[in-house]
Amino acid sequence: MKDQTIKITDDLEQMLEILPPRIRCHLESLPSMENLLEVVLDLGRPAEARFHQNIQHLGDTIVSREDIAYVESRVSAFGKDNRAGIERTLHRISAIRNRQGKIIGLTCRVGRAVYGTINIIRDIIESGKSILLLGRPGVGKTTMLREIARVLSDEFLKRVIVVDTSNEIAGDGDIPHPGIGSARRMQVPVPELQHAVMIEAVENHMPEVIVVDEIGVEAEAYAARTIAERGVQLVATAHGNSLENLLVNPTLSDLIGGIQAVTLSDEEAKRRKTQKTVLERKSPPTFDVVIEIREVGNLVIHKNVADVIDLMLRGMSPQPEIRVRDDSGRMEILQTSNIEELQCNIQEISFVHGRMEKSSGIVRIYPYAVSKNRLERAIQDLKVSARVVRNLDEADLILTLKGHDRRTTLKMKNSSTAVIYTIKSNTIKQITEFLREYFRIPALDLEELALKEVEDAVEKVIKNSLPVEITPQNSYIRKLQHKLVEKHHLRSRSTGVEPNRRLRIYLDND
Repeated sequence: MKDQTIKITDDLEQMLEILPPRIRCHLESLPSMENLLEVVLDLGRPAEARFHQNIQHLGDTIVSREDIAYVESRVSAFGKDNRAGIERTLHRISAIRNRQGKIIGLTCRVGRAVYGTINIIRDIIESGKSILLLGRPGVGKTTMLREIARVLSDEFLKRVIVVDTSNEIAGDGDIPHPGIGSARRMQVPVPELQHAVMIEAVENHMPEVIVVDEIGVEAEAYAARTIAERGVQLVATAHGNSLENLLVNPTLSDLIGGIQAVTLSDEEAKRRKTQKTVLERKSPPTFDVVIEIREVGNLVIHKNVADVIDLMLRGMSPQPEIRVRDDSGRMEILQTSNIEELQCNIQEISFVHGRMEKSSGIVRIYPYAVSKNRLERAIQDLKVSARVVRNLDEADLILTLKGHDRRTTLKMKNSSTAVIYTIKSNTIKQITEFLREYFRIPALDLEELALKEVEDAVEKVIKNSLPVEITPQNSYIRKLQHKLVEKHHLRSRSTGVEPNRRLRIYLDND
């Protein structure tokens, strides 16, 4: 697959202007300035220019206090995080201080806006799902965040807010760097308030997307969950090299659903062939997709985080998708995910047991945290032999949501012989798919499913007064969906690029 051309802008001249003249002169004489990473000035040592592959000394003269003062006077004020910048650039100047608080070392890191770096994951960004980027420092996480903000705001015309703690995403000064496009930037006074600014962004500015760098503490993880629960797409980075690392991180594991010990009933433990106490996911993940950045242009992608975590906790090793981009800009998928295959194996086992244990005749379903009206509507539409019951004692099966009130679910397991089934969300689409699978009826026509999704989206728009985007469809089905939206006296427009073009449904006055 051909990727688009990558363009890099570095505003290197502004970086050179803050350096003492003799150091700048040595630096400009070096070849391959386009590969410069940072300039290091440490008191009493020669200045260094650091590149990807080597380090060059900038003359034999050692760095003096006057040299450090020269740089300090030409950059913005250092914050509590000991970082400063150069206005309207992405360059970052970080300070090392002695015990008395005086600066004795500076790291002048070159900031570059890289346009086209996210083409390798453009389909994921277009999906509207929340994305978490993982990777070691310097691998390009912040660069990707910046480009994601630009693409979503400029090309998809979404309301994007960048929560910029160290001015690293959108540059220094009051006017953000053009690298974030038309996205708006909210600066954070001190790092400790990042979580508060994240919540403020949602409550005050009605964003469709929030972009934030380095979620690292519990308060920020909680703020991220709050944002996701309000239906806002969240794109962020976090500490950690892999999904496995994140899963065992007690502070950040909540971002991917968290882990808790659960005691199974004797019957369920026997069915699973496990011990009675097992680990399960605690709640729905904050992020739908986790992307591990191994190297620039080498990504490991976990597309369905909830399912991946569930399989990992069952002792399986889901195979992620691996994408690479070579120097010529070509993107290639080296490995595809096998998660659907693993899920099918589990579903077949669950289905067989469910069939063996249900009563003959009409199946009695007890909905817990699932809409009774939607369940009855789906039963009627599919014309299956089932009915909704109000009492748990009458039920052949219990239908609930994944991760919803686990303690109550456990009580039901222990007090009832009914088999518990879970669905991802309380929507007509999910309920219908469950019934279709359980009763082994042919798949619904694609057109019918697409129109049912519109009905569900219309309910959300009327209830919350907020726009809703639905699953991508072809032009013919989108035309039918537009007509259905008009019947409900709402507005809709198509957004995105084929094959991810989809409807956005909203109130008439939006």
